[in-house]
Amino acid sequence: MPRQLLVLIAALSLVCAAVSAQQRGRGTPQGDDAPAARGAAAPVTLPEGAGKDIVQKACSECHALNQLTGGHDAAEWKLTMDRMMTAGSKVPADQVATVTEYLIKSFPPRDVHPAVVIPGSARVTIKEWDVPTRGSRPHDPLAAADGSLWWSGQYANVLGRLDVKTGMMKEFPLPTRSGPHGLVEDKAGNIWFTANFGAYVGKLNPKTGEVTQYKMPDPAARDPHTPIFDQKGMLWFTLQNSNMIGRLNPQTGEVKLVTAPTPRSLPYGMVINSKGVPFLVFFGTNKIGSLDPDTMKITEYTLPNPATRPRRIGITDDDVIWYADYSRGYLGKFDPKTGQMKEWASPGGPDSQPYGIAGVKDIVWYSESNTKPNTLVRFDPKTEKFQTWTIPSGGGVVRNMMATRGGDLVMACSAKNKVAFVDVN
Repeated sequence: MPRQLLVLIAALSLVCAAVSAQQRGRGTPQGDDAPAARGAAAPVTLPEGAGKDIVQKACSECHALNQLTGGHDAAEWKLTMDRMMTAGSKVPADQVATVTEYLIKSFPPRDVHPAVVIPGSARVTIKEWDVPTRGSRPHDPLAAADGSLWWSGQYANVLGRLDVKTGMMKEFPLPTRSGPHGLVEDKAGNIWFTANFGAYVGKLNPKTGEVTQYKMPDPAARDPHTPIFDQKGMLWFTLQNSNMIGRLNPQTGEVKLVTAPTPRSLPYGMVINSKGVPFLVFFGTNKIGSLDPDTMKITEYTLPNPATRPRRIGITDDDVIWYADYSRGYLGKFDPKTGQMKEWASPGGPDSQPYGIAGVKDIVWYSESNTKPNTLVRFDPKTEKFQTWTIPSGGGVVRNMMATRGGDLVMACSAKNKVAFVDVN
């Protein structure tokens, strides 16, 4: 079986129930980017009903059947089936409706964590758009310099562009089985992306649609994850399951890789501080890391609680690092200048699973991905006060968010097949 297909199957192994992946125990990486654990899954006896045999055969080829048991409501199951079919599920097309009805009846929602709404003086307006391809699973958003909103359609194998003012959308097809994940813009307006399934970093020229591929120099570097440019124009990126961090020189095409010191530490979100130093979080352990921009030497900083699993990372104008503790439901702060660390319980509680996060000047914004509906959270470090809003569509897991140049926010609502613009008034 081709290596790219194996990577695709591993990446899809936790997706058949995109929300249900979040219902399992905390402290272990879960979700679309987590390593597959098919062999360790507990056996599941499916209930009787029309569609059972198809589910038993088709779904189990890509993932363990216990992925189904978290449950969804009817709308979520329909969207989940859209994503599975877009991703290449072997459910026969004429049986999709039967299978969907079986899943709706057999696996209803459970373990719902209601959103906690905290009022405050800040005002936001959240506007959402459906992306063109059903089941494309928008993964990461990008706020481009021209004011447009880009997204990575991971399962549809496209990058998308939205004109926020007119609502016009365009999708750009990528090479087969690329699985675009993160994306970032260079000064010339090219869109760079990590091909999470295809083991390469890509550059899209929006004017021509041409894609340039930069392959990984090591076959063990399988899953480029989160990309970001530093002030000198070097592209840094994490490789989660490969346990590596990479640096790509766009001028020469040279890719250099380093392996994280802690095994299975799962390098994940990444930011660059004002001095050009990359900082990242390790989703597989309770650590933050930084890299020497020249030597790529990694320094690790251990967070106080052993159960902490930081998934995404933000940075404020004072170069203070903020992390979303997915496993414990906390917002965390790390000041590299002083070594000070501090945490605040997220409003939605220990099961809220904070995920996408961004610093906007001196304010921290993030989303709770396991509340119903998902929330947008604002935290003011000066007052240490929270304010929250529910996301109109429900969110469907906001895996990442980004600040615009004007201080607003863009988000991708993965399971809802939507992108969103947050007008911060």
